Amino acid sequence: MATITAGDFRNGIIFEDPKNQNPCVVVEFQHVKPGKGAAFVRTKYRNLITGTVLETSFNPTAKFEQSMVDRRDMSYSYEDGDLYYFMDNETYDQVPVNKKDVGDNFKFCKEGDMCKILSYKGKIFGVEIPTFVELEVTETEPGFKGNTATNTLKPAKLETGAEIRVPMFINEGEKIRIDTRTGEYMERV
Repeated sequence: MATITAGDFRNGIIFEDPKNQNPCVVVEFQHVKPGKGAAFVRTKYRNLITGTVLETSFNPTAKFEQSMVDRRDMSYSYEDGDLYYFMDNETYDQVPVNKKDVGDNFKFCKEGDMCKILSYKGKIFGVEIPTFVELEVTETEPGFKGNTATNTLKPAKLETGAEIRVPMFINEGEKIRIDTRTGEYMERV
């Protein structure tokens, strides 16, 4: 495994927490050089296994093992209670993932969508869905001719059951593109 120092920290870097040997991802970092005393790296990082966010200061020369997280492409198959099943497209194996590990934005994922299953030493801890998805609007108030104001929004229900706010001119049956990071309407398809 590669070794990195706290001075090498950047957002998105994954390192092994020396206390509990869990992989952590750097969320925020700041190199601080005070007028008196030694420099340090103020770091906010998230434990990928437990999901807890911690804030700690490290000496810039502190060494950490860089964690290798496995990202596998799998297609979402179906939901059964608190388990979501994904199919490995190479082996056709069905892999169950706990509801707590799929994330809040999974409500925009539909059956057949390709996702990245994140695991560390064989333990699945997360699911990354595509950044942009195209979904059909199944319920919303009807739009009116000439109502093209884009800053006025109305509620809409999507084919996955998720609810978002869309512009007034969007009607039932239309396909729209959504940013899954924010849950916001992007455009008509």
